[in-house]
Amino acid sequence: MHTPAEQRLHWWGTVLYPAALVAVFLGGQVLLGFLGIPSELRASLAALPAVAALLLSLPWRLRSAWGEAQPWQQLGVRAPLPSDLKALVRGAMKAALLLALVVAGLALNGAWTWQPRLSSGLLLNALALGLGVGFAEELLFRGWLLGELSLLLGRQRGLWLQAALFSLVHTRFNLPAIQLLGLLLGLLLLGLALGLQRRADQGLLWGAVGLHGGLVAGWFLLHQGLLVINPEAPVWLMGPDNPIGGALGLLGLALLLLVRRRWWG
Repeated sequence: MHTPAEQRLHWWGTVLYPAALVAVFLGGQVLLGFLGIPSELRASLAALPAVAALLLSLPWRLRSAWGEAQPWQQLGVRAPLPSDLKALVRGAMKAALLLALVVAGLALNGAWTWQPRLSSGLLLNALALGLGVGFAEELLFRGWLLGELSLLLGRQRGLWLQAALFSLVHTRFNLPAIQLLGLLLGLLLLGLALGLQRRADQGLLWGAVGLHGGLVAGWFLLHQGLLVINPEAPVWLMGPDNPIGGALGLLGLALLLLVRRRWWG
């Protein structure tokens, strides 16, 4: 017997909804190009209306397709403030531990030198980047997509499919085959870890936001403000451009998934 949400949901809507958001993002970049905005600024500026469209349309999507009367609570966004903050801090601490493992592994290989060049502007940029990317992507992938796929396919298949889609969307397919496979696997493991983080937080999204945003902001600070990475560092260890697809990142994510093994069921 189908639940009311399952009766409302259709695959075409699940496909067309993110496609419309992507169209807003790409259309914004085209419009900015016509206006003469430099190409390096277009993606960042076009992300603003795309995120606004996401925030405005998600409640409607959950009410109309899921039959959900309290969409922000269902997405894991709205909860008592102490619970939100605790989950956010726990996620950020896990990100710090993963990055510490990467830094320690690179240090043993002599792959970086300590060269601090922090500034208030760099710190604010890292904070905005981490919170912005962490919240927007977690709201889309672990909020809406994980919930919708779980309704369509079931809890476990939804978890794996959202992680696979997260990996495909973020992968650069111009990489050599081995690096491409490593990055795909690393992003898949990260998508699984973020989905399990939300389960461990009893449906709250903020732990996943802290973990995802902490990795983004932390690596930005390390790479831009604290360390100089040796360009000769082995790619198999370091990963392509960031450690998520290298041996150190894969090891850290595997350990995190092992810690979260009780939430697989």
